[in-house]
Amino acid sequence: LRPAYLYPGVESPLRDKQPGSIDILVFRENVEGEYANIGGRLYQQQSDEVAVQTSVFTRRGCERIIRAAFEKAGTRPKQHVTSITKSNAQGYGMVLWDEVFTAVAADFPDIATDSLLIDAAVMEFVRRPESFDVVVARNLFGDILTELGAIIIGSMGLAPSANIDPARKNLSMFEPVHGSAPDITGQGIANPLAAILSAAMMLEHLELPESAAAVHRAVGNLLASDGPRTPDLGGEATTEE
Repeated sequence: LRPAYLYPGVESPLRDKQPGSIDILVFRENVEGEYANIGGRLYQQQSDEVAVQTSVFTRRGCERIIRAAFEKAGTRPKQHVTSITKSNAQGYGMVLWDEVFTAVAADFPDIATDSLLIDAAVMEFVRRPESFDVVVARNLFGDILTELGAIIIGSMGLAPSANIDPARKNLSMFEPVHGSAPDITGQGIANPLAAILSAAMMLEHLELPESAAAVHRAVGNLLASDGPRTPDLGGEATTEE
């Protein structure tokens, strides 16, 4: 599972938000869907070439990510989960997703829910990002929404993420949403805040909430003040600074 915090850094995601602030946590299924890479190509380099890309959805995979999203939502002030779907056009995998979402929601009667088609969701991410709390999505849709969300809050350099085994049987990995940013390698201008906030997510996962909150407060204080900013945030500071 790949949760990614998307927020402006003025307050910790572990604490109550000020009115109007943005705190979105996206749960992205990370092994199924289109990224299962099942399919093939026929008649390559011919005029009648065919490429088939098969999306894979399992009830176990859908329930695992959706249940994890609900469990996390229960620890947050808004206690709201939005499912991202496209079952009006994808009548098998996404219908299964919708059915599982409804079934899991019944186990969490105190958590509010809604469901949005992906095309409506990207519009609402731009128009009303403050209306979201926890968002749960299939692999491809989650990938799109986290990239969009990072830019909405001001920079790809502000969005942390994690690859998590909710059963805690395997190691989890924590990294910025943006990846390695090879286009600016060696220039000393990369924004380190997403990496620092990813470390905070790791501390939270390790059940060290006070340490995680301290990191979030430090980042929030920096962004709320006239502290150094890398070029992606309109400043001239280096990564080291």
